[in-house]
Amino acid sequence: MTAHLAEPDLRNHRNKRLKAILGGSTGNLVEWYDWYAYSAFTLYFAPHFFPSEDRTAQLLSAAAIFAVGFLMRPIGAWLMGVYADRHGRKSGLTLSVALMCAGSMLIAVTPSYQTIGIGAPLLLVLARLMQGLSIGGEYGASATYLSEMAGRNNRGFFSSFQYVTLIAGQLVAICVLLTLQAVLSEAQLDAWGWRIPFVIGGALAVIVFRVRRGMAETESFEKARAEGAPQSGFLELIRSHPRETLTVMLLTAGGTIAFYAYSIYMQKFLVNTSGLSRETASAINGITLFVFMLLQPLAGALSDRIGRKPLMIGFGVLGVLFTYPIFATLATTRNPVTAGLLVMAGLVIVTGYTSINAVVKAELFPAHIRALGVALPYALANTLFGGTAEFVALWFKQAGVEHAFYIYVTVMIAISLAIYIRMRDTRQHSRILED
Repeated sequence: MTAHLAEPDLRNHRNKRLKAILGGSTGNLVEWYDWYAYSAFTLYFAPHFFPSEDRTAQLLSAAAIFAVGFLMRPIGAWLMGVYADRHGRKSGLTLSVALMCAGSMLIAVTPSYQTIGIGAPLLLVLARLMQGLSIGGEYGASATYLSEMAGRNNRGFFSSFQYVTLIAGQLVAICVLLTLQAVLSEAQLDAWGWRIPFVIGGALAVIVFRVRRGMAETESFEKARAEGAPQSGFLELIRSHPRETLTVMLLTAGGTIAFYAYSIYMQKFLVNTSGLSRETASAINGITLFVFMLLQPLAGALSDRIGRKPLMIGFGVLGVLFTYPIFATLATTRNPVTAGLLVMAGLVIVTGYTSINAVVKAELFPAHIRALGVALPYALANTLFGGTAEFVALWFKQAGVEHAFYIYVTVMIAISLAIYIRMRDTRQHSRILED
């Protein structure tokens, strides 16, 4: 009888967990769509904000503002990481999507340089600062929320959806781009069509805001609050968890620069270096990222069986060995199929990091400071290496030493590999289990 009565409760618990994971993932998708729409449409709106006869110079200016948005990510990670630790993961997620909505709508309505002069790039900077603040808090809150909501035996699988939805957001941005390329003329897309994706992003963010307000809070947060755990804060993080904080920064460095090199920068690389058309580059980017997205839960589930450490070491070793050859070959190929296969090979390697990085970081910290511990060191590493990847790559190209970027990415992966080898496997030593 007891077992019979417990079954509905168990079913309700599972349904609640799945609903929460779905709600958190959907919101994460919209946030990252808004973030990546900037990159997907850079080739079209850059001339409106940065008039120049040199395409590389225009892209370099747009990439600089893309990097500026990353400067706010550590601040957003700090402020909203503390907020999520003190007031709940749900509250942090709701606040972040509201900021993202405001930033997207500002980009959508900002006049061009020809209309308001220097005010145009300044407003673009403001919008990216707002979005950077939002996304800085989103990563820590969503990674923590998904990891805490997932069950013990499936934590790697469910937490992998943090990157599934991150990639899905980028894919949606690319699909919007491909759709607009199909239904609008080149002149229309260049003139005003590039504003459409930002209007879409703002509207979707409003919907997600309402969804997130109805999500359940995690048991880990509720327990930590009930037990009167120390308050989350920067000093508490540095004083009590310096080793974990440094570990997150260093394990992120190689993974984040590799991810941005093969996803965000790749579209420009295929056009600006390989010489492919914008439409072909967008198609390659979309197809490879779709397959990459499908790999995330498979690798996450594998980590639930064999541990997190083997996957990270696999990424590190393969990344060190093959990054330079992949980029060097891509630079000389004019065949779209060959280019697509090379990009896919790089993304398969990066899967060893992306599929489990969220859960690895969450498993390093106790509940009362987990959101801040995941968000802040990750955001710092992301700002230094991920956010500057495009800018550094284009700077090397403009200086005539593009191959130096391939070496730079390889070196950063090697640094992270040293951390992967030395750290304990967080699946066997998870702080979430203590909750």
